[in-house]
Formats: sequence, structure tokens, C-alpha cells
Amino acid sequence: MIGNSAGARHRNPITRLLTDPEFAIRAARFALGLPTRMETEDRRVLEEVIFPFYLGLPQIRCVLFVGCDWYTRHYEKAFFERHDYWTIDWAASARKYGARQHIVDSLEFLDRYAEAERFDLIVCNGVFGFGLDTLEQCERAFTTCYSRLRRQGHLLFGWTDVPARVPIPLESIQSLRLFEPFELPSLGTWRYVTRTPYRHTYDFYRKARDGH
Repeated sequence: MIGNSAGARHRNPITRLLTDPEFAIRAARFALGLPTRMETEDRRVLEEVIFPFYLGLPQIRCVLFVGCDWYTRHYEKAFFERHDYWTIDWAASARKYGARQHIVDSLEFLDRYAEAERFDLIVCNGVFGFGLDTLEQCERAFTTCYSRLRRQGHLLFGWTDVPARVPIPLESIQSLRLFEPFELPSLGTWRYVTRTPYRHTYDFYRKARDGH
């Protein structure tokens, strides 16, 4: 009964506002339009480790962030205010969480909006299994990412490594092989599994030096 009561409390936002001070603070910050973080380990790694690395690279000037929600609303001001920053999400309702330069469409159709070699960094985090659900979708999406990245441009691919959220085997996606794995110096690997129950994983890729 204790477990069930706790679960019900967290499902009821009014009760949670009254019983969870940290949640109340985050809700107030969100209502005021202030930066509001998602308090999870994978987001901490993304915001405190991964973003600072890319922000420190002078060649990263144009960035595309895939997928928008309340916890990404502050990313433009907090991290990418000095960059040519774009967001894309298929849901029109996500527009309010996106950048000033926002595209309402799926990643597979990025080529309708951006010319070849437009971006230096594409962040595709939490979309595999949450929109990119078929082999056809993935092949088109990552092929398009490759063509829209400049030479030696970076692709950050974040995904949840649990069976229910892996719609197809990653090794079956041929378009990912267009990229070369890139070892992120601060993490010492090209594939980093966060310490989360859902094993959120970050894969780091780079467009090959010769652009092929």
C-alpha cells in the first residue's frame, strides 16, 4: 500500500506540489519561464559533460536539436544563445518548447528545410523508439542527418537501452555506418551508458574526414 500511495501522489500534480518542495520549485520556475532542468542522471551528463565539450569546439557554429519538451525549452538561452540554433519536432504542440528557428516535421524530412552540409552538430536524443520506430524511418533520418552535416560534423545519438524502447536492432541501421565513432575525451568512449535504470546511452559519431 505504501508503494501504491507514493505512486498515486506522484501522479497527482496538486498533491505533489504540496508534498514535494523540489517539484514545487521546478514548477514555479517553469511557470515563470526560467530554466527548468529534468533531474535525472542522463540529463545531468548531457548538460554538464556533453554540452560543454561541444560548446568548447570553435567549429561548432550551427546546431540542430531534435525533439522538444518542457525540459529543453531553456536550451537556446542556457547553452546555444551564441550559436545558429535550430530545433525540429513533428508535433505542432512542441513548438512552444523549441528555438526561435523551429521546424515542425519529422527528422526524416529535414532535407526539405535545410541545404546540404548546413549543420556542425545534430543532437538526436530520446527519439529512437519515440518517433523513429521503423527501419525505414531510421534509415532516412540518419541518411538525411549525414547529408546535412558539414565535413567532420558531429551526431549525438541518445537512446534508451531496454528492450521495450529498442524498436529495431541498432546494427541493422545501415545509415549509421556512414559515420565514424567519435571518442568523447571527457568520457573516454564513443558509447556511454548512464547510471540509470533505463540505461540511457549516448553514442558519439562524426562525419568522416573525406565526407563520404
